[in-house]
Amino acid sequence: MLPVLLALACLACAAATFSAAGQNHWTLEMTMRQLDQEARSFHSLTADMERTKVTVVVNDKSTETGKIFVRRDDKMRIEFNAPNEKTILRAGNELFMFNPKIKQVEEYDLGKHRALVDQFLLLGFGTSGTDLQKGYLVTLIGEEEMDKRHVVKLELTPKSDDARKQVSKIHIWLDESTWLPAQQQVFETGSGDYFLIRYINMVRNPPLSDNQFKQHWPKGVTRVKPQG
Repeated sequence: MLPVLLALACLACAAATFSAAGQNHWTLEMTMRQLDQEARSFHSLTADMERTKVTVVVNDKSTETGKIFVRRDDKMRIEFNAPNEKTILRAGNELFMFNPKIKQVEEYDLGKHRALVDQFLLLGFGTSGTDLQKGYLVTLIGEEEMDKRHVVKLELTPKSDDARKQVSKIHIWLDESTWLPAQQQVFETGSGDYFLIRYINMVRNPPLSDNQFKQHWPKGVTRVKPQG
């Protein structure tokens, strides 16, 4: 189950240019303190997203687009667009993947994997600096400009052995206007393959009802519970 969840977590392709040397003004300590402050007022977000999987050995890229909805009470919904339509829904310990082409819903009980899943799945979405440093060795790479937005770039190295079996490191670009991710890059352990997830049109703290995180599957769907 973990490879599947990791793929969901690696939800990111814009070239970023570095700011001129000497113009950085955020230190790691300041950044972590700012994230602590912003986490206290975070409730929800919506954004358009573009996720690209890069297979390094064969230089293959595949991209899918969609929209993400997140609420701080462990609720998330991702709607991927055609041609590979699918819906990913997470509510607490439950996670669902709906494939409309075959009218099938895969159901997962996160159970004992929940802490590990949360470490990836909610990365940067209202995460405090304190919690970030509990799970990762955090390095401040610097400041950049991305799509006319000022961003702070961090490198995260997972501390737990289980996490490092899945991911060797993560780069995250935080928009200084919202302190939410503008982009994430997640490197798989061993292969060097990575996901690049770009977020645009992000809205912080929009009203999101419970109904948006309920199971609205069409009649006649097949429900399966993959093992692993």
